[in-house]
Amino acid sequence: MARGARWGLAALVFGAVLVLDQLTKAWAVGRLPGDPLVAVDGWLEFVYAENTGFAFGLLHGSGVGGFISLVAVAAIVAMVVLVSRSERVWEIVGFSLVAGGAAGNLVDRLLRGDGLADGSVVDFVKIPLIPNFNVADVALTTGVILLLLLSVRAEAHAR
Repeated sequence: MARGARWGLAALVFGAVLVLDQLTKAWAVGRLPGDPLVAVDGWLEFVYAENTGFAFGLLHGSGVGGFISLVAVAAIVAMVVLVSRSERVWEIVGFSLVAGGAAGNLVDRLLRGDGLADGSVVDFVKIPLIPNFNVADVALTTGVILLLLLSVRAEAHAR
């Protein structure tokens, strides 16, 4: 894949995730606090929540926001390096999904707190048996799953 096309694809995926994430969070902040929205009764609700922990509410309230922010920055840098070395379209998409998701939640941590990188992440999608989440969480998780599948596939082809 040509260098310009690689970076164009990465920027498109990264930017789409970041913009969609921030737009949906702005909607959630303006519409949902104190007034959840039931989309599909018993299956899908939009419920405002603030998360100080990891994706999907893990370690909420544990005071790890600053550490998570450092991990997010490291992940974004790593994904940029990996994009620069990749020639495969789906790898670039996976790396860019992870970077975009990490950046989306990092923006919240930087802008929604009193100190440096200690803010809460806005979560608002609620489905049964899963803690509230957001678009950034979905992108990050999808990117990781895609990269794992590509790795398993490459390993199978190597045998």
